[in-house]
Amino acid sequence: MTILLTGCDGYIGWPLMLKLSKEFPDDQIIGIDNLARRKWVEEIGSASMIPIAEMEARIKKAHKLGFKNIRFIKGNLVDKEFVRTIIRITEPEVVLHLAAQPSAPYSQINLDKAYYTQENNILGTLNLLWALREEGLTNTYFIETTTTGIYGAPNLQIPEGFIEVSDKEGNKDILPFPNIASSFYHVTKGFDAVNMWLANMQTGMPCTDVRTSIVYGTDTEETMMDEKLATRFDIDFYFGTLFNRWVAMIIADHPLTVYGSGNQIKPFISLEDACQSFINIIREGNDGEYRVYNQLVEYVRIKDLAKELNNAAEEILGKSPGIDFIPNPRKEKEEAEYKFDNSKFMKVLGRPKHERMAETLNEIVDKLSKYAETINSFRDVFIKK
Repeated sequence: MTILLTGCDGYIGWPLMLKLSKEFPDDQIIGIDNLARRKWVEEIGSASMIPIAEMEARIKKAHKLGFKNIRFIKGNLVDKEFVRTIIRITEPEVVLHLAAQPSAPYSQINLDKAYYTQENNILGTLNLLWALREEGLTNTYFIETTTTGIYGAPNLQIPEGFIEVSDKEGNKDILPFPNIASSFYHVTKGFDAVNMWLANMQTGMPCTDVRTSIVYGTDTEETMMDEKLATRFDIDFYFGTLFNRWVAMIIADHPLTVYGSGNQIKPFISLEDACQSFINIIREGNDGEYRVYNQLVEYVRIKDLAKELNNAAEEILGKSPGIDFIPNPRKEKEEAEYKFDNSKFMKVLGRPKHERMAETLNEIVDKLSKYAETINSFRDVFIKK
């Protein structure tokens, strides 16, 4: 079997590539990336707090440590001829599509960033789906990370992809949940979801839409094997995910910044559990459906999480950074009382390694403390300038 993984240089993509290699040792794992994430982060004045090796060095070290079935190809998924060629040559049985410009704030900077994000994300997915179709590979299992952000913040329980609706006459139907995302990035994933649904409807291509929540953590079992296998760790306003950024703030003794009221409810999953879930989804298979999983283990109210982390920091370090409620730089609904249904996803994942993110604070602080000097030198990127 050949597994094609896009976005293999990313925060999730690189550790997933290693885990795929370990879990499917007799299969070929081919990673694709244009390495743009490194450029985006540098462009906004930040860097990965955990040093990451160049891809050639990563692959070389991985091969020495037993991950011998991985290959890397540099390329841009917006180039449809490149995509068509890769699909034709590799004939993958599985495509794991993680490549995207993943930052909502970055997509909101200006028209150029919004345009780039939509072109990059939507065309990349479209090129993959059509290449599989035109090469006669509609039995290939297509799996993509979209986002729970597609749902927006409705004041109701969020289903796994589909919702029952009725009209005034009492007629009912099950429809895909509408794309009510709140950023130009999140909207692109709504378009990808519709394009996967359409590809499945027209060709029978098995498509699984993994609606990824906020991912946190520094490592997986595989990345801990050697420093050169480390994945990136961002802490800036644009690319640092909430929990990761807050841990860096704790190390820098910077108040935890809570946007607006802090009443927003956000879903989370650890890096280890996110990567393991993709392994399980591949093994589960798909007999020609369009499926949706809400890839999350817990969801919490932001101000409650901030308080819990402050208390935990006091126990671990003997001091807490405090909390700073600041005007919300994002246009988002703050008061919704929604909940997530993740029952189908949890059935596939099984027992998570990390059920509560607050309980991982000690080990993440311990890992990041080695880079405290670097974190302090970049403390100005915590908040939007």
